[in-house]
Amino acid sequence: MSKILIRGAKVLGGEPQDVLLDGETIAQVGTGIEAGDASVVEADGKILLPGLVDLHTHLREPGREDSETVLTGTRAAASGGYTAVFAMANTFPVADTAGVVEQVYRLGREHGYCDVQPIGAVTVGLEGRKLAELGAMHESAAGVTVFSDDGKCVDDAVIMRRALEYVKAFGGVVAQHAQEPRLTEGAQMNEGIVSAELGLGGWPAVAEESIIARDVLLAEHVGSRVHICHLSTAGSVEIVRWAKSRGIDVTAEVTPHHLLLTDEMVRTYNPVYKVNPPLRTERDVMALREALADGTIDIVATDHAPHPHEDKDCEWAAAAMGMVGLETALSVVQQTMVETGLLTWADVADRMSFAPARIGRAQGHGRPVSAGEPANLTLVDSAYRGEVDPAGFASRSRNTPYEGCELPGRVTHTFLRGRATLVDGKLA
Repeated sequence: MSKILIRGAKVLGGEPQDVLLDGETIAQVGTGIEAGDASVVEADGKILLPGLVDLHTHLREPGREDSETVLTGTRAAASGGYTAVFAMANTFPVADTAGVVEQVYRLGREHGYCDVQPIGAVTVGLEGRKLAELGAMHESAAGVTVFSDDGKCVDDAVIMRRALEYVKAFGGVVAQHAQEPRLTEGAQMNEGIVSAELGLGGWPAVAEESIIARDVLLAEHVGSRVHICHLSTAGSVEIVRWAKSRGIDVTAEVTPHHLLLTDEMVRTYNPVYKVNPPLRTERDVMALREALADGTIDIVATDHAPHPHEDKDCEWAAAAMGMVGLETALSVVQQTMVETGLLTWADVADRMSFAPARIGRAQGHGRPVSAGEPANLTLVDSAYRGEVDPAGFASRSRNTPYEGCELPGRVTHTFLRGRATLVDGKLA
């Protein structure tokens, strides 16, 4: 592989430096580095971050290739600055065996736009009745460390306890979709003033908070790790904060859309705003931002949930839940967290690279931008402003809530082990 010199980049938002890539490794970081035989990328003060890591991506393959494939999903990831994604298990067939997770893992390796780490299902068929082959998935070529029934809650306390006990043996983690099913039957949006006025079935905050409270106590009892997917309420923040104060090994994620959008958007009846968990109130949004800033919430995860046009272009009640997010995540974080002064770019590197890689045990990712480290990098033009045009997405689906919105920032280059997967905003 050839050498690449990134000249004049603000590493983690600091002073401009040069970064020399030699093959798969960062060879040198400093000022005045000579290019020699290296190809040169003029950064001109752009922000250089470690390659982003998404702990919560839906790639849909196998089974729903009309929504997304591993190829299109990883292209979307590279376009958004990601060098590694964790692929959720709610595929068809469900990723609940060593065979299915190995299939997803190998598809990721074949396509090469980013590393794909499969997430294994907690229960067989996501049905919540019987533990899946957790050990076999961990021992497989995919080396699964994260297990989740995301899309469904592991609502049986005994099954959840057993899962926590099982993964403890090899340092794994259970990622919980916190949703008490009996409290959300027929729910269409956040339960509150807006749902009452619109006459839509309400999704109460307590449906999320009660499961989180139970699971942090179970994790404490077992002495295992639990991760909370797409935390969305102010009450959930307080429970996680309390659990961490007790020394419970809990981590949590927030999505970009829960940092920006509120349930007021549902007044449009546009199904693009229908998501699980639902968009919450302004008070919740502000609490989530503060929690991400102070470290109560550990990471930003996209919950990239692609759907074909017909699953969203319909009446609200019939529409699928979810929105794409890989290609807009960093821009939303810049707007909500960096430009508001809540996070620095070094903090963004932690919340979107270092911490998710650490939680998911993503080898070679979430590493410092320094000599000797893997050359997994993202170059961001933070001065850019532009309207979101889903027609230009690399994802197969277009269900974004930001169409026509002006967002800041643009990923111009992504490097996976020293190889450019995105150059000047275009896929390599």
